Amino acid sequence: MTGSEDARFALSGEQLAARDEAVAFAARELAHLDGEGEFSREVWGRCAAAGIQRLPVAPEDGGRGAGAGTVAATLEGLGYGCRDNGLVFALNAQLWGCELPLVRFGSDEQRRRWLPGLCDGSLVGAHAVTEQAAGSDALALATTATRSSDGWILDGEKTFVTNGPVADVFVVLARTDPALGFAGLSTFLVDREAGGLQVGPPIAKMGLRSAPLGELMLERCEVPEAALLGAPGGGLSTFMLTMRWERTLVLAGALGTMRRQLERTTAHARDREQFGRPLLDFQAVSHRLVDMKLRLETSRLLLYRTAELLDSKAAADADAALTKLHVSECFVHSSLDALQLHGGSGYLAEPGLERDVRDALASRLYSGTSEMQRNLVASQLGP
Repeated sequence: MTGSEDARFALSGEQLAARDEAVAFAARELAHLDGEGEFSREVWGRCAAAGIQRLPVAPEDGGRGAGAGTVAATLEGLGYGCRDNGLVFALNAQLWGCELPLVRFGSDEQRRRWLPGLCDGSLVGAHAVTEQAAGSDALALATTATRSSDGWILDGEKTFVTNGPVADVFVVLARTDPALGFAGLSTFLVDREAGGLQVGPPIAKMGLRSAPLGELMLERCEVPEAALLGAPGGGLSTFMLTMRWERTLVLAGALGTMRRQLERTTAHARDREQFGRPLLDFQAVSHRLVDMKLRLETSRLLLYRTAELLDSKAAADADAALTKLHVSECFVHSSLDALQLHGGSGYLAEPGLERDVRDALASRLYSGTSEMQRNLVASQLGP
């Protein structure tokens, strides 16, 4: 990565090496991706061979045991070297929605069954929480799980499931005791081949097109007792842990994208002349570039600060919400600025700046909208 390294002081040698390794891998193995294709198992396997899917998993379970800071650095490097924002998003969906719950709450049997395949790329995982009537209010879900003679029976529908159409295992949040409110939520590992589970086709969407999105229909879906992840009633704890890590790290790759945009747009402004002068000489242009630089640096500092808090087990939900809110808003505005400063050429399919805009807009919606992040932070203000 070229240019100034203003945030190097915040990164350890291990983290810098992880970032550089990810940049080199992406340039070597993923440079051909334009983000408009379909999900590729072959590309997924390449990422696994590079160790991406093994990042948060303990070495005894076949992983790398990386801390949040090292994961952030790796994903930042991946976002810089790979133009396919959808791929990076799909990887995050598995890391935080499927692998992390298994790492933290899975039994020995569950970890042995699922983590090796999730780490080596032979399996794809998905997190199924959102429902048609439970979007921003994700915990107002209606999916139920009732005990049977030898396990559980799940009934309900899930939507906006990232990786859903291609996933082999789903982490499903359901109500096991409606009378207990939040304390009546539980989490289940549902095999794609489970009876009563129907997986819908990919849903067409504006951006992030290589990250397939789908629906699940659970109609008397029978799962064994061993499918329960954690304790009955522990679903809220699993969900909140997932959200804390996901909101912190899901946009680490966007730092790399914003850096790539800044470098590319600065070069364009330096080389492109209008009225006999480089665009960079015009204050209206140079100030936008400064704004892009400011967004990148503040996003990086906030993200790595929260990652450090995660590693020290001191991160609060508000820390993660602030990080997700700030980075997503910066990603959108910098993507728009990059397109605007390229003029008409930025609107074309190549150089891909219009695709970055489409992909960035989703970042203000997934993992809780920007409005929900503000509500969460506001609830923590005061004495």
